[in-house]
Amino acid sequence: MTNTPLTPGVVPQRLPAPAYAANFGDKEPPLTVHEARVAADRCYFCHDAPCITACPTSIDIPLFIRQIATGTPEAAARTIWDQNILGGMCARVCPTETLCEEACVREAAEGKPVEIGRLQRHATDTLMAQGVHPFTRAAPTGKRVAVVGAGPAGLAAAHRLALHGHDVVLFDARPKAGGLNEYGIATYKAPGDFAQAEIDWLLQIGGISVETGRALGPDLSLDTLRRDFDAVFLGIGLAGVNALAAPGEDKGGVRDAVDFIADLRQAADKSALPVGRDVVVIGGGMTAVDAAVQSKLLGAETVTIVYRRGQDKMSASGYEQDHAAQRGVRIVTNAAPVQVLGNGSVTGVEFAYTQEGPDGLALSAETFTLRADQVFKAIGQTLDGTPQGLALLGRKIAVTGPGRTSLAGVWAGGDCAAGGEDLTVTAVAEGRDAAEDIHATLTAGAA
Repeated sequence: MTNTPLTPGVVPQRLPAPAYAANFGDKEPPLTVHEARVAADRCYFCHDAPCITACPTSIDIPLFIRQIATGTPEAAARTIWDQNILGGMCARVCPTETLCEEACVREAAEGKPVEIGRLQRHATDTLMAQGVHPFTRAAPTGKRVAVVGAGPAGLAAAHRLALHGHDVVLFDARPKAGGLNEYGIATYKAPGDFAQAEIDWLLQIGGISVETGRALGPDLSLDTLRRDFDAVFLGIGLAGVNALAAPGEDKGGVRDAVDFIADLRQAADKSALPVGRDVVVIGGGMTAVDAAVQSKLLGAETVTIVYRRGQDKMSASGYEQDHAAQRGVRIVTNAAPVQVLGNGSVTGVEFAYTQEGPDGLALSAETFTLRADQVFKAIGQTLDGTPQGLALLGRKIAVTGPGRTSLAGVWAGGDCAAGGEDLTVTAVAEGRDAAEDIHATLTAGAA
């Protein structure tokens, strides 16, 4: 942890003990069997199924909902996992309100879509609770694939490769596998250590060994991986965090929002986590919203998200913005930080209003100051170093087709790869599709 808070106002145990369990419990309790059948009965089972088109992993949504409606949620789970092996987590964290549910005919007709996400969770939870892994690994091919990064993209790639009979070694820099699912999402979206339970279930396919504490770099070079394995998949995410480029951002009490969220995810006792009285979160994406909402849940009195552009430009969905507002988070737009105030530790942030012009965003002369004893930076992430020899597109790894990089035998997917949206479900699709391309390449010409 960097920039340990020095401000006296950043303290733990701001709330009564019972409040933490309530605040960080399941955001949306699972459907009962009866509720699931009722929810499934609302589906029109459209022949053109716009919900499938809207799903990055192309799950056959009408089919799995029909399977729930007919009392076979286990079959529904298999339908989901055929396309999205992390369907359980995606059911919890996927922005269904802007994907499948937004495309639902019921949403267009009535303003109330079929609850696709909750039905998906019902199906996958039902079969996982039975301890069943419904896939059988193909005969061993004798090929070995290195997967670097055990987040959604890497896990999806590893499972699909193992399913085809390849031996996979899954490397990850952190102490636990899971990536974003384990370290990067709001705790209340997936409580109860679900991320690790899903990984344990996924690994039942066999053929996957996991090595944690292994980061791509001098100790695990891309050249060595290319030499020792038949193929390499990179799902290394974006570990670097952009700087504010404002004087004073090194003061105590200023830290990266991703580190704060990771601490929350790993803390067994949420009441022990210190939080400020006045919290400012700088950024406009899901990381900003998750940091802001959870600051409120820890007991912060005032929490403000400040974003440099208009609210319609925020990458956090309208649903998530509304959720933050309902939790008491204030959202200020068209403002950018110009200075972090304080002597040793933060006491406030000075902002300038911004204006959109023909030459881009410009700071106006009009400024304002927000009091703050804790500031979280959530202004985007970037690659933490670039694997040697890989071409980049902007600040991400350049890929063509299903994740092929500029180096032969090396594929990439998820947040580290250019193109697509930075979503868990998109990362799963990219890992799955790259794995299929790796399999086709490794078995080309085989009888």
